[in-house]
Amino acid sequence: MTSFPTRHGPSYTRFGLIVAALVVALDQLSKWWILETVMQPIPHVVEVTPFFNLVLVWNYGVSFGAFASGAAYMPYVLSGIAAVIAVSLVAWLRQADRRLMALAIGFIIGGAAGNVIDRLRFGAVADFLDFHIDSWHFWAFNVADAGISVGVAFLLLDGLFAGREKS
Repeated sequence: MTSFPTRHGPSYTRFGLIVAALVVALDQLSKWWILETVMQPIPHVVEVTPFFNLVLVWNYGVSFGAFASGAAYMPYVLSGIAAVIAVSLVAWLRQADRRLMALAIGFIIGGAAGNVIDRLRFGAVADFLDFHIDSWHFWAFNVADAGISVGVAFLLLDGLFAGREKS
């Protein structure tokens, strides 16, 4: 029987799960606002600043539209993969012994969960944040995507500075 190593010291699991829940709530609230108010009666471009627009783009794939096959079962396949990853991240979160690591994992879990909710509700993910320089536009993204990206950045920072913290 496999046993997980035990850890002594503070548990950051609850903290990470609260972060995840906040990311999901902010993501779903922002998508509701975009879908039900800003993009009504028909989707359009809202110029907020000279470098930032609100748009509505349905992403049927994963990051940057990869794996967007159009097959009816793909939202379920992608949601299943994301769910397995999220469960693995929760197991990792349970072992987190640093606040920054728990924060990072919480951001990633929350972002993944937010996009899974979209896939199961709509069959695609609603992206609406459009940053650009002149006519060059970065891929549209959403709060969940930002949560995943911020979480990965925090994981990198945690990895860079974790050894210094203990010495």
